[in-house]
Amino acid sequence: MREGSLEAPTRHPLDWQSPEFWDKQNLETELERVYDICHGCRRCVSLCDAFPTLFDLVDESPTLEVDGIDKSDFNKVVDQCYLCDMCYMSKCPYVPPHEWNIDFPHLMLRAKAQNFKEKGASFRDKTLTNTDAIGKLATIPLVDITVNALNANKLFRKGFEAVMGVHQDAPVPHYHSKTLRKSVKKLGSEITPTPLGNTTGKVALYATCYGNYNSPELGEDFYQVFQHNNIHIELVPKEQCCGMPKLELGDLDSVAKAKEANIPILASLVDQGFDLIAPVPSCVLMYKQELPLMFPNDEQVKKVQAAFFDPFEYLHLRHKKDGLNTDFKQSLGNISYHVACHLRVQNIGMKTRDILALVPDTTVHPQQRCSGHDGTYAVKKETYAKAVKIARPVVRKVNELKSEHFSSDCPMASAHIANLAETGEKPEHPMTLLRKAYGL
Repeated sequence: MREGSLEAPTRHPLDWQSPEFWDKQNLETELERVYDICHGCRRCVSLCDAFPTLFDLVDESPTLEVDGIDKSDFNKVVDQCYLCDMCYMSKCPYVPPHEWNIDFPHLMLRAKAQNFKEKGASFRDKTLTNTDAIGKLATIPLVDITVNALNANKLFRKGFEAVMGVHQDAPVPHYHSKTLRKSVKKLGSEITPTPLGNTTGKVALYATCYGNYNSPELGEDFYQVFQHNNIHIELVPKEQCCGMPKLELGDLDSVAKAKEANIPILASLVDQGFDLIAPVPSCVLMYKQELPLMFPNDEQVKKVQAAFFDPFEYLHLRHKKDGLNTDFKQSLGNISYHVACHLRVQNIGMKTRDILALVPDTTVHPQQRCSGHDGTYAVKKETYAKAVKIARPVVRKVNELKSEHFSSDCPMASAHIANLAETGEKPEHPMTLLRKAYGL
């Protein structure tokens, strides 16, 4: 290993618009090269199921090497990768600037993109990743009541699994006809912005599909907490899905369309002096990392990237300049806190833990293991059992701790873990807990 391999990882852009990216033979050659390096290392065996799948294929091959694997089985590894990026950011010693230049997530994304372009996707997968369309339909008044009732019906879920391939035991989100965008009309912010550090004190909340359709009450928590900290907050006036579900499907053209719809609006807000936040780590990561890697020469994308913050990162930056209200009214006791993978790979540290730990008589117990959810992986019939297995270490710790609260920045991951835990308690978003601590 050369000396440069000890440097911080360097992420190269995704060259998805070049002819080489779409060349099947070139991809197969690169898969074989990277698989061979991974086989010789095996450091990532404890992450997602992509690596155990690869190593099993090697160990069961005639040669006990990658060259013994049938090329048609290469995609079995690809199917188990849900692009969490943890292998790149925390495990692999061969990422750039190492000369071997391993970027396993981007290689998997390239394979997914070629598969999608060649074969498309199933009706189920296209439906599950079309979060805006599902949300708009399921939040029609009375339709939301029907959808939620059916999702809670065991007989219906059994039939739904048979027809759609959505596992009957997987928790699915509730839908609310009173969406965040409808509720936010009652909420306002007349605070004069006070810049601190590299924050303007004026934020626009990108609601996200989940925040708008599935947890609209979370928007009020954000408004209450940010206003309590003298931060002007407004809702992004118009938005579509960030594109993360389509990225994980390999549908890069749909990602580009979402970018064309969202970036001009967000860039305009930045020009008006707004910083940007979102309640779901995956959506923050989309604007801070994935889109800049797909569109490295787009100045508007760069502008949005520089202004996008994780919400607790934002509060922590204000706190460093004595701009956080620490007049807490209520302790929170013990908190079992799951650190979402898409938050960990942002390399900002555990700012959620640090803020909640400021609350008197409060202890935060962070769990830095994957939930195995990934939006759709833990919902699909064929991967639900694997998602459950991946989540076991976190579930075990939650069961052992028996904390007063269980929380995660990712509401989908927390629902998956809570569904498997013995406590049966409803998970709470960290912003909801912070609002409680303030007594708001």
